[in-house]
Amino acid sequence: MSLVRSATDADIPELVRLRALLFDGLSARGWGAPPPGDGWRRTCAEALRERLADDMTRILVLDGETGLAACGMGVVDLRLPGPYNPTGLVGHVYGVVTDPAFRRRGHSRSIMEGLLAWFAERGVSRVDLNATAEGEPLYRSLGFTEHPEPMLSRKR
Repeated sequence: MSLVRSATDADIPELVRLRALLFDGLSARGWGAPPPGDGWRRTCAEALRERLADDMTRILVLDGETGLAACGMGVVDLRLPGPYNPTGLVGHVYGVVTDPAFRRRGHSRSIMEGLLAWFAERGVSRVDLNATAEGEPLYRSLGFTEHPEPMLSRKR
């Protein structure tokens, strides 16, 4: 089993690099061409620094030979309690990505298992994520299914 660890500030450049990999190929999935420029990378690094200090966020990583092989992030969101979620806690997983040189080795599964354990420790019974076609089999094997509420998004 791969050694999953919590990310540190020293990992931020590699986290930004891996995050950039997520955007490769999005235009082929209907997103269109990305806006010009790389200013988002600086903003992303600043946001990661803040999230690393936030106890409602967990960023897990796996080391490769010269940088990070994989990463994944989870956040706990507090919503109003209701009959289907008495605590109001909802987890969201995002940014699960493996460097192409390290794929098909179980790294994403290890990251996901670590995040799911972290959510469980906090009493989070519902965890949401958005899956690519490549990631969907992994998430389904971990118990993720379609949610009865359709996901809609507004982009300005």
